[in-house]
Amino acid sequence: MDVYRNFAELNETESEGIDFCISAVKREGSNIVILAPHGGAIEPGTSEVAKEVANNDLSLAIFEGIKPKDNKRLHITSTNFDEPRCVELVQESDTVVAIHGEGSYKLSVFLGGRDDELCVQLKAVLERYGYAVKTHGNPDLHGLAAENICNRGRHGVGVQLELSSGLRQTFFQSLTDKGRKKPTDELVRFAAAVREGLHTAGRL
Repeated sequence: MDVYRNFAELNETESEGIDFCISAVKREGSNIVILAPHGGAIEPGTSEVAKEVANNDLSLAIFEGIKPKDNKRLHITSTNFDEPRCVELVQESDTVVAIHGEGSYKLSVFLGGRDDELCVQLKAVLERYGYAVKTHGNPDLHGLAAENICNRGRHGVGVQLELSSGLRQTFFQSLTDKGRKKPTDELVRFAAAVREGLHTAGRL
């Protein structure tokens, strides 16, 4: 259960620049946004994955927890996520890919969202790269609600990638703040697979 129902509630108690930070970068010519609504230490590793996928050419929206501890309290569930700068960038985009962290230890990508065409292409490419792509057993993690932030782009559909803790750990020395500053080649490889999926779907 989230501590805060929406960003306005969170913003009353938590301080930007001390407890959380926001990056909303509109890249010229990009109709794709890569989103990490639970970045920083909320779902560790998701910010770094989003940045790697976005590279220097795709738009990027990240909400990050930067508290010394207890960052999970900054989690706003995807259907309630309404931070204005991130939402604006999502609503201006044709294609939305949201990066999330899931808690299991098997190396899994749980694919969701309402963008069926892109989901098919991403699944095919990720599996070709050797990743285990699944549908999560919890319906709440399927990303199908219209109000889910991944589905609030221009076309009302998007993709949600829930990356297991086990998989995210392969991307860094560890998932601690310090460990995430030392990415592995696996992070680059995963991001390349996601970008290839976007390209195969004709989005990139």
